[in-house]
Amino acid sequence: MYYDDDQMLMLSGIQHYRFCPRQWALIHLEQQWADNRLTMEGEVLHKHVDDAAYRQKCGDYICLRSVSIASHELGLYGLSDVIELHPTEDETNSIRHPKYPGWWMPYPVEYKHGRPKKNEVDEVQLAAQAMCLEEQYSISISWGAFFYHEIRHRVEVEITPYLRDIVRQCTRDMHSIFKSGQLPAIAYGRHCGRCSLKDLCMPETANQPTASTYLKHNLYEETT
Repeated sequence: MYYDDDQMLMLSGIQHYRFCPRQWALIHLEQQWADNRLTMEGEVLHKHVDDAAYRQKCGDYICLRSVSIASHELGLYGLSDVIELHPTEDETNSIRHPKYPGWWMPYPVEYKHGRPKKNEVDEVQLAAQAMCLEEQYSISISWGAFFYHEIRHRVEVEITPYLRDIVRQCTRDMHSIFKSGQLPAIAYGRHCGRCSLKDLCMPETANQPTASTYLKHNLYEETT
């Protein structure tokens, strides 16, 4: 599949989608947003990270921030928090930098305000970034990392075929929903308590009868 420029979706949305398809659709279809403590803490953290003018040689590697990335195969575009360029001797799987001689391997790094999660919600976003870089530079990327602010620790992540398959499935579903313009059904669960859009989504209504069902039931009782 190849997506044109006007079909591209925001790469950051894949984390929202993996967390909850309905949350993603509320944000990207209906342009709804609300902050809670978690989103505000994340915004503060990224103010210190997202400086597109930042370029620095840090020992053996180069640190680039807010790098524009995209994939027409996935139909995603966005910004990576940090791309580290690590030196390599593999000229067949590397890139050049106009300011620094030699060959370099891109290494995506995402900053998160919390701690590592028990599922792969974060990892899918990192894998999508790696796949965008691979398409742009015709290379293969095997590793990336998260820096979790709460634990002040870097966690390295392998970009596995399993994560790549999830990315491809998520993007296909995202494009399908976006094209249809229909909100996914409510899937009430424990994750709803952490969602900043809970009051807009109203997941607690998932098991309540629809208006037509309610009226049909009550009208039937009144006439019997």
